Amino acid sequence: MHAFEELSKEFAQKFSVRHFPEQPASLYDPNEYFLSLGGKRVRPILCLMGNELFDEIVPDAWHIATAIELFHNFTLIHDDIMDKAPLRRNMPTVHEKYGDSTALLAGDVMLVAAYDYLNKVKSEQQRKIISLFNRTAREVCEGQQIDMDFEKQETVHLDEYLRMIELKTSVLLAASLQMGAILGGASRGNQDDLYAFGRELGIAFQVQDDYLDCFGDPAKFGKQVGGDILANKKTFLVIKTLESGTPAQVKELKRLMQENPSDKVARVLAIFQEGGVDKWAFDLKEQYITSAFQHLDNIAVLSGRKEPLTKLAHFLVQRDY
Repeated sequence: MHAFEELSKEFAQKFSVRHFPEQPASLYDPNEYFLSLGGKRVRPILCLMGNELFDEIVPDAWHIATAIELFHNFTLIHDDIMDKAPLRRNMPTVHEKYGDSTALLAGDVMLVAAYDYLNKVKSEQQRKIISLFNRTAREVCEGQQIDMDFEKQETVHLDEYLRMIELKTSVLLAASLQMGAILGGASRGNQDDLYAFGRELGIAFQVQDDYLDCFGDPAKFGKQVGGDILANKKTFLVIKTLESGTPAQVKELKRLMQENPSDKVARVLAIFQEGGVDKWAFDLKEQYITSAFQHLDNIAVLSGRKEPLTKLAHFLVQRDY
């Protein structure tokens, strides 16, 4: 069994090739730039780990992992446009560096490249994998749309937000694991538990991400701290404050979201800390990671084979970047 760090290093070596033609450079160089920024590459590694949980890693798993990473980067390029985000991984976003129109096209062709890699899969399970990939891609887009819809709604309930996170973040983690498991010959029951593990882990991951957006070290986090606050995103912390904060805290938070003063981020963070929602977010994260591990325990393979996934899950929800 390989640790995440080993697989990450090997995937980085295989992935660090030019994925796009030389011309037109104005279209393809922005994608090569974006991919060169790196990233945690968690989703493709989950595919490889899902495969190795049940068998040796097969060549097709590398093609699928590459497709997953290209798809994920496609979503990031487009998300950054929609969020008007200036930074990604502490560097200018594609739309910031090359313009919105080029960023849209660059993201589109990134998605096309993902399907080129799926077409390289020789396994008889290719149709199942592409079907799962397509369903997941649709769900990710649904999640992003719901996230944008929330910006126009005055009230978003926690269960609505959880569903959005499940679609926008969790399903891709879960599907990455399941696609690898399909290649490994996993039973349907094992696939379902592995998918559920990824889904619950994804929610815990997003709770941590929402927290870091507010309280993370910008040098480590690689994004603009307080970006969600500036964009008036309905994050776990905002929703919890609006649901359980004091009348004064709720009134002030709503006023800050409407008026956008220059010190908005600092004042919203103070409200979060006064209401204890930072501690609540930690407890919520623990709830979901506990549920994730229960599903991992249910999978019928030797416990030693699960150890790399266990270590990775702990890292994802305890990270500071």
